[in-house]
Amino acid sequence: MSGKLFAIGTGPGSSDLITVRAARLLANLDVLYAPAGRKGGDSLALSIVREYLTGHVVIKERHFPMSTHEDEKESIWDTVAEEIRQDVNAGKQVGFITLGDAMLFSTWVFLLERLQGRIPLEVIPGVTSFACIASRAVFPLAMEQQTMAVVSCTAPEAELEQALQQHDCIVMMKVYGRFGQIKALLARHHLLPNALLMSEASLPNEQCFRQLQDIGDDVALPYFSTILVNKQWLAAEPQTL
Repeated sequence: MSGKLFAIGTGPGSSDLITVRAARLLANLDVLYAPAGRKGGDSLALSIVREYLTGHVVIKERHFPMSTHEDEKESIWDTVAEEIRQDVNAGKQVGFITLGDAMLFSTWVFLLERLQGRIPLEVIPGVTSFACIASRAVFPLAMEQQTMAVVSCTAPEAELEQALQQHDCIVMMKVYGRFGQIKALLARHHLLPNALLMSEASLPNEQCFRQLQDIGDDVALPYFSTILVNKQWLAAEPQTL
């Protein structure tokens, strides 16, 4: 049997948001690569999929640094990509798991750059955090002719402002550590009534905030915090479609 790599999106956090295709593949893997945010730390993605794994799978947790030292990151991506390539060439069914969807703001893409065209691979889509948030908050992502932008709050403020000006609906990811700046930006455009924030969607500590003006600028939000904006929908109370 020839080897193959599967990049699998695990969804936002709850294990029952894994796709059926992902669950079936996970049960038949020989090797599973699981990214960890810090050395020796637990992999959230691994905790999500663990119930779908069989006893024979070899789990390889690999640390991907969040630092700005490009040389360090490049070296680690090179090393892990080569390790994956060797496993696939040995005829193994190999998985790489990543939170949310593998093709959206994901470490996986850096491995894809190194592996595409060198080994057989397939990408399995996952439920995005913002799709989960919209459903749990009953807050439409976009309706009818509305346009939507997905932005990272690590972008320059001018780019975030441009997205707010040009689009009807905006998903603002990676709010952690920048909430005061984002809240002020939303207030300047009179969009606080049309915005909600959810942290750790689908996880046990999930929190939803519908009155962003009441959250202090210095509040320490969880790392997984996202703001949804819809200019035609009020966030104050859940509404039934």
